[in-house]
Amino acid sequence: MTYSRRSFFKASAVGLGAAALGRPQSVSAAPRAVFTPLRRNVGIFQERGGTIGWLINSDGVVVIDSQFADTAPLLVAGIRERTSLPIDVLINTHQHPDHTGGNGVMRDVVGKIVAHERAAANLRNSAAQRATPDPRPLPDTTFAGSWSVSVGDETVRLRHYGAAHTGGDAAIFFERANIVHLGDLLNNRGWPNIDAPAGGSVHGWVEVLEQIMPEYPADALYVFGHNEAGYPPTGTRTDLAFQRDYFLAVIEVAAAALREGRPREQAIALQTLPGFEHFGGQLPRLGLAVGIAYDELQAMRR
Repeated sequence: MTYSRRSFFKASAVGLGAAALGRPQSVSAAPRAVFTPLRRNVGIFQERGGTIGWLINSDGVVVIDSQFADTAPLLVAGIRERTSLPIDVLINTHQHPDHTGGNGVMRDVVGKIVAHERAAANLRNSAAQRATPDPRPLPDTTFAGSWSVSVGDETVRLRHYGAAHTGGDAAIFFERANIVHLGDLLNNRGWPNIDAPAGGSVHGWVEVLEQIMPEYPADALYVFGHNEAGYPPTGTRTDLAFQRDYFLAVIEVAAAALREGRPREQAIALQTLPGFEHFGGQLPRLGLAVGIAYDELQAMRR
């Protein structure tokens, strides 16, 4: 490691002070940060943004995602309460700011940042398009298909299955704990955003979920990037199948419009999808998904 424990505490204290000064007014002044152990030294952290995963054992620390610049210091402080060991690895499941916005806060307190190569490219593209400098540092290590690290008696395996939520999503498997962190590959009963400009694909997402379901043990516990109110941030293979079926229904809506010769504008006017009310909500969200499916089907016809 290239950092010291002293620098870790110093950076944590600075980050906490900056967060207190810069916290948006829309966020409650009372911290909502919650650390929840799951099993075998693996757990989750929730405040605002994507669900963070963590491994804290007697040999080191691994963190999945960093949320925002004003919530990452709460994560760091919570880890400090649980261990004096440094953070070995920060893994980004993909590039979106509610998962990487705290990278800058954590840059000096982690050994390295790891992400899929397309996620890194998406971060670079995002930085290039900003009018002001992007405070999110790029990953130190990228991978194409898979990557792994062992920390104490736990092995953490990263795998990219293809285009889905974005073009650079990573699923993270804690092997001995039998826990799979999916990032935004699953939003439990909430709207799953297909980020087409970043390489996302509705057809690809179906394929990715169908690859993941048999890949891990039947009793694996899955951690989801987001969860709708009233639904938990963790679940089982059944939840993956439910979201897969939602995408299949979206594709069928678009396919029916094309078969019947209806224009794209008419297809995307759909406001609800029976059986999947939590996934679409009101316009334009469901329409966005149908529109992407419509475009992908048209491209397949050419």
